[in-house]
Parts: sequence; C-alpha cells; structure tokens
Amino acid sequence: MNDRRNSHPKDVLSFGPFNLCAVERLLTKADEPIPLGGRALDILIALVERAGEIVTHKELFSTVWPDVTVEEANLRFQMAALRKALGDGRDGARYVSNVAGRGYCFVAPVKRSSAKQPVPFTGTTATERLKKLPPRLTRMVGRDDTVRALAQQLQAWRFVSIVGPGGVGKTTVAISVAHALVDGFHDAAFFIDLAALTDAKLVPTAIASALGFMVQTQDPVVSLLAFIGDRKILLVLDNCEHVIGVAAALAERVVSEAPQAHILATSREALRVEGEHVHLLYSLDCPPEDAGLTAPEALRYPAAQLFMERAAASGYGVALSDVNAPIVARICRRLDGVALAIELAASRVGPVGIRGTAELLDNRFGLLWQGRRTALPRHETLNAMLDWSYSLLSERERVVLCRLSVFVGNFTLQAAGSVASETEVDEADVVDAVASLVAKSLISSSVINESTYYRLLETTRAYAATNLAGRDEADRIAQRHAMFYSEFLAHDEIIQSLFGEHDLSGYGPYIGNVRAALGWALSDGGDVAVGIELATWAAPLFFGLSLFEECRGWCERALAALDASSPGTRQEMVLQEALALSSMFTRGHTDQIRAEYERGLALAEAFQDRARQLRLLAGLNIFLTRLGDIRGALPVSEQGGVIAQAAKHPFGIVWAEWGVGNTHHFMGNQTLAKLHFERGMELEVELGTFNAHLFGFDPRIFALVGLARTLWLRGFSDQALRIVQKAIDEAASRGHPVSVCVSLVYVSTLLLWTGDLPGAGDLVEQLIVHAGRYSLAPYRVLGIALKGELAIARDEPEAGLDLLRSALEILRAQQFNLLITGFIGALAEGLRKTGQFEESLFTIDGAVARATNSGVEFDLPELLRIKSQILVAQHDRESAMNCLTQALTVARAQSALAWELRSSMALARMLSEDGQRDQARHTLTLVYDRFTEGFETADLKLAHALLEDWK
Repeated sequence: MNDRRNSHPKDVLSFGPFNLCAVERLLTKADEPIPLGGRALDILIALVERAGEIVTHKELFSTVWPDVTVEEANLRFQMAALRKALGDGRDGARYVSNVAGRGYCFVAPVKRSSAKQPVPFTGTTATERLKKLPPRLTRMVGRDDTVRALAQQLQAWRFVSIVGPGGVGKTTVAISVAHALVDGFHDAAFFIDLAALTDAKLVPTAIASALGFMVQTQDPVVSLLAFIGDRKILLVLDNCEHVIGVAAALAERVVSEAPQAHILATSREALRVEGEHVHLLYSLDCPPEDAGLTAPEALRYPAAQLFMERAAASGYGVALSDVNAPIVARICRRLDGVALAIELAASRVGPVGIRGTAELLDNRFGLLWQGRRTALPRHETLNAMLDWSYSLLSERERVVLCRLSVFVGNFTLQAAGSVASETEVDEADVVDAVASLVAKSLISSSVINESTYYRLLETTRAYAATNLAGRDEADRIAQRHAMFYSEFLAHDEIIQSLFGEHDLSGYGPYIGNVRAALGWALSDGGDVAVGIELATWAAPLFFGLSLFEECRGWCERALAALDASSPGTRQEMVLQEALALSSMFTRGHTDQIRAEYERGLALAEAFQDRARQLRLLAGLNIFLTRLGDIRGALPVSEQGGVIAQAAKHPFGIVWAEWGVGNTHHFMGNQTLAKLHFERGMELEVELGTFNAHLFGFDPRIFALVGLARTLWLRGFSDQALRIVQKAIDEAASRGHPVSVCVSLVYVSTLLLWTGDLPGAGDLVEQLIVHAGRYSLAPYRVLGIALKGELAIARDEPEAGLDLLRSALEILRAQQFNLLITGFIGALAEGLRKTGQFEESLFTIDGAVARATNSGVEFDLPELLRIKSQILVAQHDRESAMNCLTQALTVARAQSALAWELRSSMALARMLSEDGQRDQARHTLTLVYDRFTEGFETADLKLAHALLEDWK
C-alpha cells in the first residue's frame, strides 16, 4: 500500500487499465475519459487514496455528502454505478469489496506516478472535450442561421451574450454553438449552469469546479484567472440573470485578462459590461393569421415545425391537415413562438388532439402543463419558468408587471404610465419599471410606424393576470385601461375625422386593447358608462380598419345599454350611424338598416351637425343604390351636393358629383354619367381630396370603375381598360377591403363584357377569397354569382346555373339588388343553352320587368338582346326582331354604343339568315364604323369577322 502522506496533489493513481487524477477529477482508460457521475467519482477517489483500507460508511457519507443527510440507499446506488463503470466482476477483475456492516475497501493494486502535464487542457481529445458539454439536441428547429451567426460573432468578439425571454431557447442555442466550435478550442469548452446557485458569490467557484481545479485562496477570481492563463477555452455561462452582478464582473475580467478565453453567456437581461456583445434571441417565426392557410404553408414556419415534431413525439401520428393548419398557426401565435411554450402545448396533442389542445390553451391550463421528466425544474411547467423570472423582480416591478397584464398586444409608454400608476408623480416610476422589465425580457419592445410599442408575451400576460387577480385590483385596473382608451380615441382628431381624410392603418396596434376594454366595460361586472363612451369613439377606428362586423357588434351592445329615458344624445347619433353603415356592408339591406339611417339623419339634423349629416346622406345613397332604389338614390346625392356646397366641404362636393354620376350610370344615362364622373375628377384635383375615403373604402375607386364602365358602354373600350387597371392598382395599394372588393366586382364584370374570360376568372377568384377573409358577405355572394356568369360564358351552363341560383337566393334575401338583373339575364342565357326555353323566357321577362320598374336600366338593352335569342330558339323570329329593335332604341337613347353593337350583330345575323346579306352588312356597318378604338376586344373582332364574311 502506498503512503498517502507522500502523495502529490497532481499524482496519477493507476490500477488495472485505469488512470485516476484526483485533482483533475478525471478517470481514463487507454487515454479515453470514462463518464462517471460526480458522487461516484468522489467515492472512487476516497477509496483509491486509501487502497487496502476499510473506508467506513460514515466516512464516505461525510466525504461525498457533507452537511447533507441522505439514505444509505444513495450510497449503494452510487457504488453500483461505480462498479459498472469499472467493470468490477467481469473477466475476474476485482476493484471494490464490500465489508459487511463496516464499509468498502479498494482491493486492486495501485501505482502512483507524477502527472507531467495538466490533464484537461493539453492534448485533450474531441471525445473528452464533448464530455464537458451537455449533449446537443438531435434536431433543433429554426435556429440554424442563428447558431452560425453566433459562432462567427463569438470567434470575432470573444464575449457574446444571448439575451431573450424565458423558454425562448437560449440554452439550446448556446449548447449548439459550443458544439459547433468545440474543435477550435483545443483546451476545451465548458458549460456552467448557474441556475442552481443560490448565492452569487459562488459563481467563481462553480466555474473553477467545471474547469476541474479547487479554489484554495480567499480571492477565487485571482485563482481562476491564473488557472486559465493564456489557454484557449470557451466558457458557456448559462442562466446569468439571478447572479448577474457577479457573473458580469467576472466575465469582464476574464475577457480582459485572459487573452484567449471566450465567453458565451445566456441571460434574460444583458450583462452590460465592457467587451460584451448582445445577441437578442427572438421567438420562432409563426405562420400568419389566414383562414385559408394550408398545411404546407404552415410548415414553412419553424414554430409550426416544432409543434408538429413534438406532437408526433407525444403520440400524435397524423400529418398536419389543411383543416388543422390554421389552428396550429393560432396556437403558435398565441404562445408568441416561444419554444418551451410550444413544446409544452404540443405534448398534449397526443392525448387530446390539436383542436383539444387549442381549447385547453383558451382555458389557461397551459401554464400548468408538464414537460419532459428530464427538463430543468424551472422548465417543467410554464408556471415554474415564470415563477423563476418573477422571483427576481423587485416589488415595484412585480406590481407594474401585474397591472400591465390588462393590456392585450401592443401598448405605448403613455398608456402604461396612465394605467399602472396611482398618481402623475408615480408615472415616472412606472416608466423606469417598464424599462427594467424590458431589460429583463419580460416585456418586448418594437417600432411600428416610427412609434415605439411594448407588449407582454401571451404566456407572461396570463401569468401576470393571475397574480393581478390575487392582488384584488383587477377591476380597478381594467377600468383605468378602458378610460384611457376612451379618452385617447375621443381626442384623436385623425380617428374622429368624419370623412376619413386620414388613413387609419397606423392605428392597428391599438385595436387589441380597444377590444379588451370594450369587452370588460360592457360586461356585467364592467362600467357601462365608460363602455358606451368607448364604443362611440371606437366606431371610426373599427371602420377605418375595415372591421365592420366588430363595429356592428359593439354598436349594438352600446345602444342596448343606453338609458331609454335619455335618448337623442350625440352618442346615439354616432352609434346609429356606425351601426347602419357596418350592417349594410355585412348584413345586406333591410328595413331595419334603413330605419337606422333615418334615425341618425334625424339626430344630425337636430344637432345641426352638417358634416355628419353629409356623411349619413352618403351612406344612405350607397344603401339605396345597392338596394336597387336608384331613383331614390339620385335626390340623396343631389341633396348631399347642396349641403356640401353650403358647408364648403371639399370631399363632400367631390363625392356628390361622383354619386350623381353613379346613379345616372345605373339609370342608363351614360352621357350624364360621364359628365359628372369627369367633373368630380377635375374637382378632386382642384380641391385636393386625393386621400379621402368613406366608410372604409375610397369613393375614388367607385368613381374610376363607374367611369370605366360608362366609357366601355359608350364605345371607348381601350380607355376603359386603362382606367380599370388604375382602379385595381389604387385599391390594392390603399388596402381598404371594401375598395378592393368594389374594384374586383366591377372590373371583372367589365372584362366579361370585353370577352377577357381568363382575366375575369382570376379577378373573381380573388374577390371570393378577399371578401371571405374580411367577412364581407354581400361581396362574396357577388363573386359566386360572377363565377356562375363566367361559367355560362365559357359554355359550362350546368355549373353556371347551380352557382347563379344559389347566389341569387342570397342576394334576394339580402336585397342586394343593384346587379341582380344582369345575373338573372345570365341565368336566362344558361337556361337557353341547356334547352329550357320556356323557363328561360319566363326568367328574362322577369329581369326586364325588374329593370324597368326599379330604374336600374343600364343593362336593359342587353337583357332585350338575350330575350331575342331565346325567341329565336323558340322559332318566334318576328318577336325576336321586334325585341332587337327595342334593344337598339334603348341603347341609342342611353348612348350605349357597346350594347348597340351586340344587338346590331344579332339583328344582322337574322337578316343574313333570311337572305338579306346586304341589309345585314349595312345594319352592322352603321354601328361598327362609329367605333374609334377597342378593335381587339371580342365583340369588335366578331363584328369585323361577320362583315368580312358578308362582303
């Protein structure tokens, strides 16, 4: 047995094929490190140092578990692990003997020799270096570019901190970066998890222990720096936030005094010391909010990839479907792309499915979901992760964080100060607290439209809201929140501008909080008075952002809450107006909506609010036009013009000209329509109202498509096509959903007229998707009707008839009558093509009567031409001739040269079939020669071909 009193601290103890260096805490076999747990290694060192002696149970306990009481089973467990690592008992090898009732004895011969070089730094193998790092994930989702960038930054700058909120994946990324660089650090890369430390003073000791030496001086930092020296090493300091002061100071000294040492730190806030380069780690990219999102589209985003991979690991063996793709996208967005939150949510998919997981999230059960059994304690649940962050805050920061949980989505610093502070003096403290919470990654900040906004991650917000409820001040804070947004909206001149002279898209970040405030204020436990005020001032915002369905719902709730004993307020006037407008765009054209307009107009008249009266007249004009009461719409436009002139309201003056032009167009007077449309365009330039919009859309778009249709009808097809392209482009660039739908409806109709069926088909599909996305039901039905008309034009009458019948049923129910005669005409055409002549004739007679009675006569010549073709199919040529003669008379009276051409071609064909070719050619030539453009459109090409045949 060797004499331990003569041993050197760095002696190597050899037994069998093994070498043990106690000071370096390293056991090797054939120069390869043997993985052995810390407790088992402590036992081995104690036994080998006293080889041949009995080391009692008590001595082992005091050596391996000092100051800790443990069960004897722990010792037996560690001893079993040690014997397994040594191969004790295999092939006759014996190392450790159990002395019953006393302890253990190391029985193998031991040789002692001096270590020539420090074991862990010089000549370490790749295997040995990797043993000092946790294993990296088999697959890491969505972070490959980040790892590459961090590896480059770390090599260039030597000291990089990965900063981000809890659960975002900082540790995973740091480990991957270390593995990527480990071969470049021949003196090894070390991972030091600081999360387990309860005393910040132990940071240097923890690092020293990871490096494999014992600190034996009063200043551990000096020893640590001396030990590192000029060795090229990588220190990964994980979870610095709770020991940040000591960790920051030590990191600064290591980087400045150890020239080849590199530090990669992870923390929820920056260390803020010399030499540090901060890399903000953001959440995983999530799929967008899109009801039509497909599975392949969703899986392009890392958040959805991670969700489905973890779902599969939980036992969910089904591939992502197009039906579930929007749900997965919503879950990922709800969890803000935070990797840990997504993993915990996906772990529930196996037992409850994707939809069930989404429902559980809505109930906030997600904060308590269990993660992997091997996860760190603070990552076992979202609650535990947030408890860790919350415990590091000051009491003031905790109060502010809890109060800020009332905000949904983005909020400004002004809003935070108003809601979270008790007094004006207190607001400065709130601002400081917000800055501190941002630094600690509990609040994120972003710049939107050159303004800075803040937000809590959804998981953090849910956690803080629970704590706010525990503080018994949730309702008080919710009231402040609602009052802040009511006052903010009321005093914002841009939002409250009556005719929408301003684009409100920049106010999108406010909408989440306005919704939440309205939901609380108009609830049973809320403040109804505040809710009514807020709904009144929020209505223009919902309109400006084209959220018509929401606007209607909030207005209905607020009006229902108004005191019946005090009607006739300005609040009622504003709410009635917004309700009428939003209902028109989403629910059709009912008597109730007309009554809402009339009530709003009566209130505007009573308050002598001319600007609002003008706006209500504009809305009523649109209502009557869409209803098909075109004769009633004309005097409303004219009255609007009178009021606008008297009030000297530029936009009102321009709108009135366009409104009058529009009614004349649909009434069939294309000469007057062109006059008013063009006069409105001139006034727009003169008065400078280019950017104004009304009721969520730009009347200029309506004027452009109206002018284009008027020009086409008058025979100027090329000019019309140039203008409709401008209308499409302007509508798309301004982004108002109703404007886009208006442009798509009327431009696709015009392309159908010109014979551009592929172009019309593309626009119709866009219309159906766009209208569905924004809940604009009437426009979506128009898209389906146009799709049916297009199918009939393509000689697919059966499919077209089905689409038209279903669409017409809805249009009639909603009383969206403006374009209905044209769709009935297409239906009659389809019936003719399928041989249903009697039903076809009955249908077209109904369309002709409807157009005549309503005054919407712009397509009456075309309806009469369709009727003539049905009569020809029934072999009633005389009636067909009379019908065409009538069509030509009406077309000429309307200055509708395009309709006149179509009826002339039909009449010329009949004359030719009757042997009157010269008369046929003469009849068609008289009309054809009046065209000066558009010769590449379908009707003019066909007319030219007929004339060539009849030469």
